[in-house]
Amino acid sequence: MPDTSEHIVIAGAGAAGLMAARELARGGRRVTILEARGRCGGRIHPLPASEFGYAADGGAEFVHGEAPVTRSLAREAGLTVRMIGGAQWSFDGTTFSRENPREPYDEQLHAAVKDLKDDLTVAEFLRRYFAGPEYARLRHAVERMVEGYDAADPARASTLALRDEWMNDGHAMQARLDGGYGGLIDFLLAECRKSGVVLRLGAVVTAIEEEAGKVIVRCAGGELQACDRVILTVPLPLLREIALPAAARAKAAAADDIGFGGVIKILLRFKQAWWRERRKELADMLFLLSDETIPVWWTRHPDQHPVLTGWLGGPRTAGLAHLDQQGLIDAGIASLAAIFDLPREQIARDLVAAAATNWANDPFARGAYSWATPRTRAAQDILARADGSILFSGEALYRGRDMGTVEAALASGLETAGIISQC
Repeated sequence: MPDTSEHIVIAGAGAAGLMAARELARGGRRVTILEARGRCGGRIHPLPASEFGYAADGGAEFVHGEAPVTRSLAREAGLTVRMIGGAQWSFDGTTFSRENPREPYDEQLHAAVKDLKDDLTVAEFLRRYFAGPEYARLRHAVERMVEGYDAADPARASTLALRDEWMNDGHAMQARLDGGYGGLIDFLLAECRKSGVVLRLGAVVTAIEEEAGKVIVRCAGGELQACDRVILTVPLPLLREIALPAAARAKAAAADDIGFGGVIKILLRFKQAWWRERRKELADMLFLLSDETIPVWWTRHPDQHPVLTGWLGGPRTAGLAHLDQQGLIDAGIASLAAIFDLPREQIARDLVAAAATNWANDPFARGAYSWATPRTRAAQDILARADGSILFSGEALYRGRDMGTVEAALASGLETAGIISQC
C-alpha cells in the first residue's frame, strides 16, 4: 500500500516533473511542484498561434523515433502524432543539392563504427579512421551533424552513443504533435491538478537540507517546503546552483560526465513562402543545410505555412551568446540572404512575425538538451540510484536510444515515480 502521508516535492514542471507528479499523485502521494518560471513546460515553449498561424514551438518540436511513452500519452490526451516527410537539401555556397555529403563514404563509415568495441570521442574516431585529406568532406559532414542534430561537441561526444544514428543516416522516424507539445503539457498539468498536485510558479529552488528525518527545500525569497523526498528534474547545469547535502552533492557531480548542448532556435513567419517561388525545386523541402551562421533551416512541409525555422546547435552557439533576440533574428535573415542570394532588406520586408531563443542564455535552462560522452552511461547509473531522500530525473538520465528528447524526459519521470511507488 502506498504511504499516503508521504509528501514529495518535485523541482521543475517540465515534462519529467509533470509526468512524475501525475503518477505519484495517482498513487496516493502528496505532491508539490516548485517551478522557477511563470509557466509550465520548461524547454517545451509554445508560441502564440495568433503570431505564427499555428501552435509553434519555441523549444522542443519533433517527436523522435518510436517514442512509446509520448505516443501513449498523446492518445490519452486525444492528440495526434503525425509523421512528417519531405526532402533534405544542402547548399554548398554555390549550388543546391539533395546529395548527402556523407553518402560517398557511408560504406566505410558504417564498417568502421559497426565493429567498434571500445568507445571514444567522435573527434578521436575521425582522427583514427578518417584522417587523410581525402576524407575532409566526410569529417566536416560528421562534425556538423554531431553539432547540429545532437547539439554536441565532437571533442567530447561518444561515438558508440551515436552509432545507431549514423547507421540510419540520421533519418530516424520523425513526427510532430498536431497543436505542438503545448497540448501535452496542458494535459499533464490538468491531470496533476485533478489528482491534487500543488503547483507553485516562480519558486526558484536554491538549497535542499536534511534535518531530523525531514527534507527542507529552500527557495529564493525565503519560502520553505518540508517533505519526505525531493525529485530534482532541473536541467543539468542548474544542479550546480542548488546547495545539496554531501551525499546528494557527490551523486550530482556525476552530471559533469554527461554533455549538455546549446541551441539557438529562430522562427520566421513570412507573408508568403518566397523560397518556393524563388527556387521551384525546393517545393518539397523539409530541411536545408548550409555553412552559414545559422546553418540549418526547416519548413512545415507538408503544411503550407510560410514559416522557416532556423537552428544552430553545439559549441558554435557560444559565438552568438552576446546577441539579443533581435540580433539573432537579424543573423537568421542574413543567413537566408546569403543562401538565396537576396538582399537582407527584401527578406525583412516580407517578415510578419519572428521569435528567437538562445537556450544557453535562458536562466532556467542554460542550454537545450543532453548528449552522451564515453562516460555518460556510468554517470547515469550513479544519478539514477534510488538511495537517499533526494532523487534525480529528466531527459539526461534516460538510457534508451533517443537521449535528450521529450520522450526521454517523460520516460525518466515515469521511471522515477515507479521507483518511489515500489518503496
